Amino acid sequence: MTPRDKTPAMSDPDRLSVRMPGAVSPSDTAIAQYAGRDLQPNRGIPLNLDRIDAVRVNTSAVERRAQTLVTRRTVKKEWQAAWLLRAITCMDLTTLSGDDTDERVRRLCAKARQPIQQELAQKLGVEGLGIKVAAVCVYHTFVETARRAVEGSGIHVAAVSTGFPAGLSPLRERVNEIRSSVEAGADEIDVVITRAHVFSARWQALYDEIATFKDACGPAHLKVILGTGDLLTLRNVARASFVAMMAGADFIKTSTGKEAVNATLPVSLVMVRAIREYAEETGMAVGFKPAGGIRTAKQALEWLTLVKEELGTSWMKAELFRFGASGMLADIERQLEHHATGRYSADYRHPLA
Repeated sequence: MTPRDKTPAMSDPDRLSVRMPGAVSPSDTAIAQYAGRDLQPNRGIPLNLDRIDAVRVNTSAVERRAQTLVTRRTVKKEWQAAWLLRAITCMDLTTLSGDDTDERVRRLCAKARQPIQQELAQKLGVEGLGIKVAAVCVYHTFVETARRAVEGSGIHVAAVSTGFPAGLSPLRERVNEIRSSVEAGADEIDVVITRAHVFSARWQALYDEIATFKDACGPAHLKVILGTGDLLTLRNVARASFVAMMAGADFIKTSTGKEAVNATLPVSLVMVRAIREYAEETGMAVGFKPAGGIRTAKQALEWLTLVKEELGTSWMKAELFRFGASGMLADIERQLEHHATGRYSADYRHPLA
């Protein structure tokens, strides 16, 4: 993003078209555009081992490019406020703690429905936009509780499945867990891959595993967690990304949030470029979700900048981009309040759950 970029992320021009009644064009089902081309939702393709083997990553170049995202000037003033509001609408508000309760999940869902205080929304002049997060992400046990709490809001319920976070339970159990979450009302399923398949380059096994998860999801969207902090090399990240997309992933996600190293800009750059190449080769769009360690409004702007510059503005929406974060919301609220009033508020004024 350059200082000349003056278009706020919250405004997209309407497009008008005239067609004969009953006519269906590719744009009716397109979920993104890239280089002037309409892109369709990902249906997956047969595994191409030659394509996987050909993947190369220049680590030094990736690190240099990622560094530019945190050293350049970024959006300011009202444009920054617009981008931060967009970040909220792309957020998976998450609670994945061992001490989660139904009441905590209900409080989380209340925050999801009204992520910024009504008074602040009025000061910003956005009360009519109905700002809300994209989804709430919970363990399977709390899917039904979350579904009831967000009913009628348009907020999705995402469930972490397949033996989260290790992903080492028997395949049958992992598949049954997916089906149970979908039956309980989950709109999205975040699954964990078997990292050992990546270490041993067993791409067919990884492909088959993810394709099985996709089939079990039925109408629910599949978000594939690569566990990038465990994958050791950026080449492994890129190759795992391609296999997941070939197997039908709707999203590829960096981390569980439980690894020692979670989402980083170099890893994210490798993943979004894999998404871009896959879109160019297949005409299908896959979403991206960085998760774990993203806690500040400044970081939200960095990841939005990455997505805008590498994939374009059509990816800057909840259908194709999510933040797996919760602590970040309080800092975004504080930054928005500073924009509206000129003062920073105390953290305790922005409770999460």
